[in-house]
Amino acid sequence: MHAKSKTLQDNIVISPIGNLDAKLIERVAQEVHRFFGYSTDIQPLLQNVDFAFELNRRQYYSTPILERLSDLAPPHAIKILAITRVDLFIPILTHVYGEAQLGGKSCIISTLRLNEGLGIGVWGPFSQRVVKEAVHELGHTFNLRHCQDHTCCMHYCRSILDVDRKSGQFCRYCKILLSDEMKNLLKK
Repeated sequence: MHAKSKTLQDNIVISPIGNLDAKLIERVAQEVHRFFGYSTDIQPLLQNVDFAFELNRRQYYSTPILERLSDLAPPHAIKILAITRVDLFIPILTHVYGEAQLGGKSCIISTLRLNEGLGIGVWGPFSQRVVKEAVHELGHTFNLRHCQDHTCCMHYCRSILDVDRKSGQFCRYCKILLSDEMKNLLKK
């Protein structure tokens, strides 16, 4: 069960888009709470992302989705993490596992390519990949940039092997940067 705040303030909203496994969404919510310390609230903000579909690429442009999510943010949402199954891209890359507004409110991940190389029903490694990418993209919303440490959760992943190599934890340096950023948020 995900942590809910007693007051509707300073939550991270986990926003599933489309039909996703409830067990996976709960796991992400629990891990987001553990990593960032904020209560989570599972709340679908978008029914679909058809508005971001690019016919010539047969993929979904993630940046307009982030903008729409930010516009729909509930007052209590300090950050929004959307999770979808559709194939995401930004114009300079063939695909992305996710995208975030650096220092902003919204981020999104796609589960589509995170099951690459796994058999049907392989829950553990798949859910670990999803959690790593969720934490990575939320890290960007807290102003963290890509890290040179290949084991750090903020390391840039060019392939699914890079995702698997990451430890799923922040390195010492990124932990300090995240702590500083969270202190700055409390002052606002």
